[in-house]
Amino acid sequence: MDHPVRDVRALPKAHLHLHFTGSMRTQTLLELADRYRVHLPSALTSGTPPRLRATDERGWFRFQRLYDIARSCVRDADDVRRLVREAAEDDLAEGSGWLEIQVDPTSYAPRLGGLTPAVEVILEAVEEAERSTGVGIAVVIAANRTKHQLEARTLARLAARYADRGRVVGFGLSNDERRGRALEFERAFDIARRSGLFANPHGGELDGPRSVRECVDVLGARRLGHGVRAAEDPRLMAELARRGVVCEVCPASNVALGVYDDPADVPLRRLFEAGVPIALGADDPLLFGSRLAAQYEIARTSQGFTDEELAELARQSIRGSVAPEGVQDKLLAGVDAWLAA
Repeated sequence: MDHPVRDVRALPKAHLHLHFTGSMRTQTLLELADRYRVHLPSALTSGTPPRLRATDERGWFRFQRLYDIARSCVRDADDVRRLVREAAEDDLAEGSGWLEIQVDPTSYAPRLGGLTPAVEVILEAVEEAERSTGVGIAVVIAANRTKHQLEARTLARLAARYADRGRVVGFGLSNDERRGRALEFERAFDIARRSGLFANPHGGELDGPRSVRECVDVLGARRLGHGVRAAEDPRLMAELARRGVVCEVCPASNVALGVYDDPADVPLRRLFEAGVPIALGADDPLLFGSRLAAQYEIARTSQGFTDEELAELARQSIRGSVAPEGVQDKLLAGVDAWLAA
């Protein structure tokens, strides 16, 4: 007798790779663009994720341009509060009990009164959203690797000032890794780690194993944004497994950006079987068209993950988070209950 397929939305999990602007609902973007009279290209209004070959410079430029247009529609504290609240509501509906959202405050500082006021607005929004939804939320402050290293150090010092409050938990590095190597940002990550923040750079997406090694060996990465290209080097995968470095794998994003042609090509199974800890993430649902539960569906339908293996992926996301022990225990118990149902 066939067992009914378990609903992956009901599987308790943690969401560790979600960008602030990219978390936006399409309807929210449409309403904000209308309010501020921002013209949106059809790629942001069609409801169909654009196919962007970010493996070439033009493709990445187009992706970044779309992202910048969406970001320009976030102009005041109410907009920030709305985005964070809706991200938490969407995560709750997807089975996530813990969210670590990544944000580069330099993008919003000009409209929110400066870097520190921008961080304050974001943190207030996070606290409100956590109270209203019950989803635990923490923040990773990220630098842009295509900008100067001094800006990254400024952001690292800013993030460090909030480390003891427990809401800012990590320091990241995003954007096109081909245009800013990880090793150039060593001092910024030293500042962040000395304050107790964990290192969470992007690596191993548009660039290969070299990028992953620099993130781990030079920046001290505890988690890697993406990291999928590590699968090209078996020794590197073994090292990530031994060190317990979590790869935040975003299958829909990888395909939408042309890193892989098909969901079946994403090396999720290879990393999983090599013992590399994995946290599935949605990355930028606004641009890639799918949220967290869909990444588990991709693992199930395109890569043959069983429900027991999906449960293990969820456990790895929870253990890879910085959620308090009590929150982790509750979510892990929920995973067991999902499997037993």
